[in-house]
Amino acid sequence: MSPNKKTFFQLGIAVTLSLIVMAIPRPEGSRFEIVGDQDKRLLEATHGIFRLSDQGEKTQLVDGKKKVIYELQALAPGSPEATAAWLTAKAGQVGLTTVKVDYVDGLSIKAHRFLALIVFLFVFEPVPLQITAMCIGVLLVITGVSSLKDSWAAYMHPVVIFIMSCLIYAIALDKVGITKRMGYFIARKAGDSVTRFTFILACGLGLASTVMHDAAATAIAISAMLPMMRAAGVEPHTNTARFMMLSLPFACSSGGMGTLIGGGRCMVSAAFLKEFSGIEITFLDWFIFAFPAALATIPTAVAVIYFLYRPDPKIKLPKFDVESGTFTPAEKRTLWILVIIMLVWLTKNWHGLDYSLTGPLGVAALVVSGVLTWDDIQEHLEWGTSVFIFGGGLALGLAMEGSGTATYFANLFFPLAKGGGWLLLFGAIAVFGALVTNVMANVAAAALIMPIALPLAVMEGVDPRIIALCLGMATSFAMILVIGCPPNAIAYSYKQFKAFDLTKAGLVATPILLGVLILVATSWWKLIGLV
Repeated sequence: MSPNKKTFFQLGIAVTLSLIVMAIPRPEGSRFEIVGDQDKRLLEATHGIFRLSDQGEKTQLVDGKKKVIYELQALAPGSPEATAAWLTAKAGQVGLTTVKVDYVDGLSIKAHRFLALIVFLFVFEPVPLQITAMCIGVLLVITGVSSLKDSWAAYMHPVVIFIMSCLIYAIALDKVGITKRMGYFIARKAGDSVTRFTFILACGLGLASTVMHDAAATAIAISAMLPMMRAAGVEPHTNTARFMMLSLPFACSSGGMGTLIGGGRCMVSAAFLKEFSGIEITFLDWFIFAFPAALATIPTAVAVIYFLYRPDPKIKLPKFDVESGTFTPAEKRTLWILVIIMLVWLTKNWHGLDYSLTGPLGVAALVVSGVLTWDDIQEHLEWGTSVFIFGGGLALGLAMEGSGTATYFANLFFPLAKGGGWLLLFGAIAVFGALVTNVMANVAAAALIMPIALPLAVMEGVDPRIIALCLGMATSFAMILVIGCPPNAIAYSYKQFKAFDLTKAGLVATPILLGVLILVATSWWKLIGLV
């Protein structure tokens, strides 16, 4: 099948599946949230058809104003009157034109369209991910799920600006040679042992991926790894090649959870936490909570690969004697600028400047100091990733919450987690996030799951920070499929192992790494008082 025919075939399947989703009867539910009815006039007007639910009432800020919110429970679910449309019409009849009726355990029309849209966009990915992400804003508006302003605002969300700045910092580090210097330093320390070399290189770049893009860290590690493999005569598709090459993406993916800038998934999780709950996890907070988990999972990931694909102990590596020389003026300027920016991020609690404000200032400093030019940024920045994929993921997450889809699924799954406490919720979300991130970008996975998970945390009385951290960290484990994350794809492109080799390793590593994550959460977080 030609590429064009394959694309049209995938489009046809995607359209068909989304139409099937739309044809499935929409559950109306039996509980409805009433917003803005201060005197409960709608409750009085619907006596005998609805009653006040056990949730009682609450006061909440809506569009900057305090409004009373209460729930109505249908006495005869499924009857013509037990619908949101009937309640809205009834509110109009009694003069409550500003009152809003929201679904609680039912699926709104907007939410129904949203689910069909998700199926169309991601089940078969009929067009490249960057184009898909760019079209998310268009389709959300056309289908009536989001407004024009809300859809496109997500593409210039503060998180997008922050991540774009971090990617530009990685360009600067690579241009002046600091990334290569880092790789060479690690390689020189390893000696001639394949096992020691791989552990030091993978763990070293895994730690580096806490402050740089995990894909960039993987690429740097491979640039130091391949010459050594060739010099030692390591054959492709042998256990030695599998161990050496698979250790790199697994370690770098695990390291990305260590700080907010290690992976977009972390910043997206923190952003949604603030968006939906008003609680902020600062750069320093995330580092304190998550970095110990990165320290634990990086060597664990490499150890799993070692026991699965034992390298040949007879193979010895040649001495790596490439000297990096002294630091150049450009390297020194780059390091000074990035150290200052890092300190500014760590002290956000004191000065209050958002990361999206200080990040671009660092970019400007790199250009003014002569480290970068605009041509460097324009040529090397992954615009499709930084703007469209991150922006599109945020647009989806916000639309999921705004359409009521998140509330519907939260109420659907809450009975399964009810009474289980934070640990059951943590484990369930971690497993779900780790699996989902293998079939879609981890940013999109975090953006779609967070709006569902946060209401679950509120219902269960769990600190919402635990859920944000859980999801940002668990979506680091995209290790089952080659397409799961960029580090996997980069390592696979060198043809040293087969796709099944990665899948086999991922199926073993993922549950082990999730177990380590839970162990860190139950010990370290308890020690510092988070749980």
